[in-house]
Amino acid sequence: MEKTLPPIPAKRYFTIGEVGELCGVKPHVLRYWEQEFTQLRPMKRRGNRRYYQHHEVLMIRRIRELLYDQGFTISGARNKLQELVQAERGQRRHEDSDVIEVIDFEVAAPLVVGGADQVLTKSVSQNSGAEWVGVRRELLEIRELLSVQG
Repeated sequence: MEKTLPPIPAKRYFTIGEVGELCGVKPHVLRYWEQEFTQLRPMKRRGNRRYYQHHEVLMIRRIRELLYDQGFTISGARNKLQELVQAERGQRRHEDSDVIEVIDFEVAAPLVVGGADQVLTKSVSQNSGAEWVGVRRELLEIRELLSVQG
């Protein structure tokens, strides 16, 4: 059942129909997978319409591969997906801790807050670095989205 899937367009939200086409899965299957895979939580807006983000489309493709191409059962795919997510988190923690050690937050450019004349400098002693890790993660996601366009 090897089928090449179309590239994921660079946009913020996808409807359930768009995700179905991008992942080769019918919408009712996506709704079922939401019940079976707790990591899959699309945003719901008016009328209970689902809006998926880029990372959720990638996760659906991974679930599809586990179920359809590799022959996993739902529970087996759920366990495998959980293992993959934990492994990625461990890798990110390792990468993020390396970055925190390398960056000297005291030397980093000061932040101007809300257009005011007050200038705040953040250091590791004032802040555990968790904010910086979140900012880095967001920047990496943006870089990934931009690389999909080019």
